[in-house]
Amino acid sequence: MRAKVLQQILGTLTALSMALAAHLARAADKEQEKAYPPNIIIIFADDLGYGDLGCYGHPTIRTPNLDRMAREGLRFTQFYVAECVCTPSRAALMTGRLPIRNGMCSNTRRVLFSDSTGGLQDSEITIAEALKTKKYATACVGKWHLGHLPQFLPTRHGFDSYYGIPYSNDMKPTVLMRNAQAVEDPADQDTLTERYTAEALTFIRQHRQAPFFLYLPHNFPHVPLHASSQFKGKSLRGLYGDVVEELDWSVGQILATLRELEIHERTFVFFTSDNGPWLTQNKNGGSAGLLRNGKGSTWEGGMREPAIAWWPGTIPAGGTTADLASTMDLFATIHALAGIPLATDRTLDSFDLTPLLKDQGPSPRKSFFYYRGTHLMAARMGPWKAHFMTQPGYGGPIEPTNHDPPLLFNLDEDPSEQYDAAAKNPEVIAAIRQLVSQHEAGVTAPPSQLELR
Repeated sequence: MRAKVLQQILGTLTALSMALAAHLARAADKEQEKAYPPNIIIIFADDLGYGDLGCYGHPTIRTPNLDRMAREGLRFTQFYVAECVCTPSRAALMTGRLPIRNGMCSNTRRVLFSDSTGGLQDSEITIAEALKTKKYATACVGKWHLGHLPQFLPTRHGFDSYYGIPYSNDMKPTVLMRNAQAVEDPADQDTLTERYTAEALTFIRQHRQAPFFLYLPHNFPHVPLHASSQFKGKSLRGLYGDVVEELDWSVGQILATLRELEIHERTFVFFTSDNGPWLTQNKNGGSAGLLRNGKGSTWEGGMREPAIAWWPGTIPAGGTTADLASTMDLFATIHALAGIPLATDRTLDSFDLTPLLKDQGPSPRKSFFYYRGTHLMAARMGPWKAHFMTQPGYGGPIEPTNHDPPLLFNLDEDPSEQYDAAAKNPEVIAAIRQLVSQHEAGVTAPPSQLELR
């Protein structure tokens, strides 16, 4: 009897010892996690409109994963890209600088083409290059569009690996690359979203133990539209809806994998798009919702994008912010999250959004400059936006219309830019003119990299 009691006591002590050891191991793991900077994932759609997601009001496109991401994170309602077309917008995201500062804009050839000889220069610092200083594993999966020649590819700009199409999916040859080698020509675009997702998940699993940066710029919903058999014909919105719903599925796969691997609480995920919808594509283009115009224009529909930030345990769930923010701000924000000082040898157009993300303060961005190529078309100060020049998106007149006095809109009250308030607010126009004058005094435009040489 005494031996049995001793055996039970010994068993209990063993169980308690094992439980304590497990608890200490978990605590050690959490302390180790704190020692690492967070993983970073940027998911970038192509030509997605402000009104194309369920959580931004679309009535028939189903986006349950992005809707959940918004419920669990922070949804932006006044978030901007730096340009209204692909190449300059992506250059600004990667460098935290207006495209006019890094030569990745032009008034004629507005994006890089498959015959272009230019690209993002070595002198620019990308998010990936900055994160490599903190020993991040880095991967770019998807559309690059910052130069397809070997010296401009992602692997020359801080990414350990690259898998994707180097420019837009309507450009020929539509070649799929792995690092610097072509692996499929032409690429099977029906399965691109599916394959990009698989590649991204493999990278996440391989680097779950250390900090990583995944840049996932999808080719869609840029035309031509393609969806896999799993999604084709399933959306009430037609093929465009099929494509967006597959992108939503992809986001769901990413977030589910982070949860499965139990690294979701140390991973910052950001979803947005490169510019507004290509309206002249009719049903094959998206919707800017209540915003005016679309891709190719500096009206709100061309440059204001859906944007969602997600980081369970750090970003409070269920938030919506009308604070001003931009893709360029991800550069300074990621530097802050990773503990990397910003370069002081160049002008940056990036603000650290960490206080806003953590609900500890407002966005530090109070103004925004709307460029189309090298032309400063409009400027925003607080809720006020002044248009000095306007031009419709793709398919409209080639030459801009000048406005003196500028058109003036209060975007908080009139996000559709319908009611010109210039006559009643001359003091606002004067203040914006002064803001623009100060800005332009600090801008020196290098030669364009988008022109043929």
